[in-house]
Amino acid sequence: MQEFMMKKRAAALAVPTNDMSVRTRLRRLGEPITLFGEREMERRDRLRMLMAKLDSEGQLEKLMKVHEEEEAASTAAAEDAEEEFVQYPFYTEGSKELLDARIDIAKYSISKAALRLQRARRKRDDPDEDEDAELDWALNQAESMSLNCSELGDDRPLSGCSFSCDGEMLATCSLSGVAKIWSVPQVTKVCTLKGHTERATDVAFSPVHNHLATASADRTARLWSTDGSLLMKFEGHLDRLARVGFHPSGKYLGTTSFDKTWRLWDIDSGVELLLQEGHSRSIYGLAFHHDGSLAASCGLDALARVWDLRTGRSIMALEGHVKPLLGISFSPNGYHLATGGEDNTCRIWDLRKKKSLYVIPAHSNLISQVKFEPQEGYYLVTSSYDMTAKVWSGRDFKPVKTLSAHEAKVTSLDISAVVGSDPEIFSVQWPSIFCNPVMIGKAKKFKIN
Repeated sequence: MQEFMMKKRAAALAVPTNDMSVRTRLRRLGEPITLFGEREMERRDRLRMLMAKLDSEGQLEKLMKVHEEEEAASTAAAEDAEEEFVQYPFYTEGSKELLDARIDIAKYSISKAALRLQRARRKRDDPDEDEDAELDWALNQAESMSLNCSELGDDRPLSGCSFSCDGEMLATCSLSGVAKIWSVPQVTKVCTLKGHTERATDVAFSPVHNHLATASADRTARLWSTDGSLLMKFEGHLDRLARVGFHPSGKYLGTTSFDKTWRLWDIDSGVELLLQEGHSRSIYGLAFHHDGSLAASCGLDALARVWDLRTGRSIMALEGHVKPLLGISFSPNGYHLATGGEDNTCRIWDLRKKKSLYVIPAHSNLISQVKFEPQEGYYLVTSSYDMTAKVWSGRDFKPVKTLSAHEAKVTSLDISAVVGSDPEIFSVQWPSIFCNPVMIGKAKKFKIN
């Protein structure tokens, strides 16, 4: 009976499950830490019976002393770990070039933000300004949009397009690895850019200079002049590139890749300034705030992140999409962000409220690209694999116009809104293999009459 009560008392005791903790407690109780041929469970049972015996004999002080010593040891270990964490912080020290770039970006963004806020206050306080009338006029112009021309772009599907900052040139790239520059509005070929060894995935004109950058599956991005000469080659990604984009200052280039990183490059020196992680899957889209202070990335993890370029911090994670994201764009108003992806929806995020403002059930197939009208953000354009591009109001995000002229997937789009000229939207398609035995890239331009 006494042995039965001892086992019952032992079963109610809390005994460590870790073998090292069991050995430590045996040592503190003055017992051998192991016996010949003893296994872990047998050693734990021996400790349990020993503690039950001490408890039955009334030697609680000895057990309490052991508990206090163990708690003191664990507390000291935790403090040492905390001191080690403080001494060795979890971040990588940046280069001098990155520090200089962040200072430059901070100065640039402060002046741009001041001008934007000053302009917004003037439009709000000026009795002669009628924002609703301007928006209605812009939407009426967008509603009257019509097809201006249709041009064969390449013998392989087109993957990207971009207008130059003056609106006089257009660049396209294709899966053949070749990029081409076209004159606008005649859409006649100016030159061909050859250099990539794999398919080209995106092309972007600089917002300041008439330079353009291309991204490719050969893991490189390249900087070109408009006469077709190669200016710089950016190497460092470990997997194929997806999108490429210029910082509003024109001094820096951002690239996204399937290696789960996006990187920031100095276009003058070709130095990699920043290697940014933060997505659990491949990163696809990248956009820069019009002030130059923020960058937004989206990827195949259905997540969009907003980054502060001046500090390097991830200041916002936007969750809501249920499938991979492919397109992302900042509005010129400074606080709206649009994302679109494989769930066929376009979400409008309010950066001030840090949440989704509106969900547009935009297309019947995945959304390949989203872009705000770059001057005032009066409207938003989305392209989709359902062979259409659609225009949405920037005020209430209602449908304005459906651009249906392509015969296959629309893979990319760009909007040119040069002051003093009519805005134009250019979109490119990815032809379907089932429709065309020989895949022909077609480009279509829609112009507001």
